[in-house]
Amino acid sequence: MLSALRFARSLPTAGLARSTQRAYSAAATGEVLKKTVLHDYHVENGGKMVPFAGWSMPVQYSNLGVGASHNWTRQNASVFDVSHMLATRITGKDRVKFYESLTVADIEKLPVGSSTLSVFTNENGGIIDDTIICKHQDSLYVVSNAGCADKDLAHIRSHLKEFQNKGGDVDLKIIDDHSLIALQGPKSAAVLEELVGKDLRDFAFMDGRFMTIKGIECHVARSGYTGEDGFEISVPNSDAVEFTKLLISDPRVELAGLGARDSLRLEAGLCLYGHDLDDTITPVEAGLTWTIGKRRRAEGGFLGAAKIQDQLKNGVSRRRIGLVVQGAPAREGALIFANGEQVGQVTSGCPSPSTKKNVAMGYVKNGVHKSGTELEVEVRGRKQKAVVTKMPFVPAGYHKV
Repeated sequence: MLSALRFARSLPTAGLARSTQRAYSAAATGEVLKKTVLHDYHVENGGKMVPFAGWSMPVQYSNLGVGASHNWTRQNASVFDVSHMLATRITGKDRVKFYESLTVADIEKLPVGSSTLSVFTNENGGIIDDTIICKHQDSLYVVSNAGCADKDLAHIRSHLKEFQNKGGDVDLKIIDDHSLIALQGPKSAAVLEELVGKDLRDFAFMDGRFMTIKGIECHVARSGYTGEDGFEISVPNSDAVEFTKLLISDPRVELAGLGARDSLRLEAGLCLYGHDLDDTITPVEAGLTWTIGKRRRAEGGFLGAAKIQDQLKNGVSRRRIGLVVQGAPAREGALIFANGEQVGQVTSGCPSPSTKKNVAMGYVKNGVHKSGTELEVEVRGRKQKAVVTKMPFVPAGYHKV
């Protein structure tokens, strides 16, 4: 127990290390931070608020440190306020055609009620942002990153105008009258089943439904960014606080902040935009080839398709990898070496509360990316041993039907 406590205390206060320092810059510039509907509720419940992507967000709570909150989520269930994310609804008969011109997803063949992780690409095949697209009978429900909201909207709207001018029938609506609440952890389904009064075993991971929960009309997606089973629930702003209280009233549920969210997603091998992904990195280099539908690989039709298709055929010069690092944690920016030669750089890293090891991800030259390859990482001027390791670092707990 003592060793576990010491390990948890070695986590940075935010649990985010350098992976979100740039997002914290708002405090230094005097930027007026936006607040979610749950902001005052977080403060009342001991939330330590920090600037993140232009928002005031809880990084942890007074009753649980980052490590303890992380472990609680892995074992029970936690509530994360992710209302800062950009949520949009895309309508019109040409909505699929339009979104397939901007992303690598095969939305046409995506079953109604299902979601997929995808990426917006630029003309060079780089990733503008990662996004979740949920297909409904009459619309697409799309969620993307808060830190990319302005550039995402500018990008989408510029192409939307061009598409509409050519006669395309599509429209975009920002969903700003709802809050987004993530219930994550292996006990999430049991908690939600009690509230809806029905069995949810037929609700597969990455599916989305409209549901009534205790009289509140919600959009519920069985998804999340922790590597665990869970749900992302879109709730009317007027009901957000009461709905969160309803979840927290269950003894299996605790509030969790950005700190635990970051270490959970890193253990799950999931990318953080602006660090593990950016507009110079293609989905092939990022190990996200699986997000490119088979039909899309052949047909293209999205921005940067020519470069991505060439990489699929001829390979890439760099690859995203996972690392287990000996010694001190390797943070973002740490250099990676093979036989004395610099071959890459760490993009995210932290102590892993679940494995009690230091884990990281980054990019290295093609050829030194295979699992089991021994490398070195420079931390505070000293080179430490590291081994390329398959991700996720912990087994995924996603629910399958």
